[in-house]
Amino acid sequence: MHELSICQALMHQVQNIAQEREAEYVTEIVIGMGPLSGVEAQLLKNAFPIASVGTVAETAKLIINDLPLRVKCGQCGAESEVTPNKLLCKNCGNWRTTLISGDELMLMSVELEKHKEPEAVH
Repeated sequence: MHELSICQALMHQVQNIAQEREAEYVTEIVIGMGPLSGVEAQLLKNAFPIASVGTVAETAKLIINDLPLRVKCGQCGAESEVTPNKLLCKNCGNWRTTLISGDELMLMSVELEKHKEPEAVH
């Protein structure tokens, strides 16, 4: 299951961000995933608790946003949102299209909580 190694890489990236921002912990992680990313969303969700144990994101919520699959037509130049099994131009129906988006897996946002300074007692 390569989703576990993807989550481990994600945790490494999130921990670096938290450390740079001096955050105590991460409350939410949002990723964007296209239908041709080669990653199964449910397997990624299942791997997340395993990969996040002992990290600043151990209690974080993982949100996966579906990204659209878009192509550009080589004939008419139109951009279309398509389905994985039908990469045809919606404008002219041509099959000579180029993938613009839909194969990505990216970290979109991380919600961090910083240390709270203790109040001085007088």
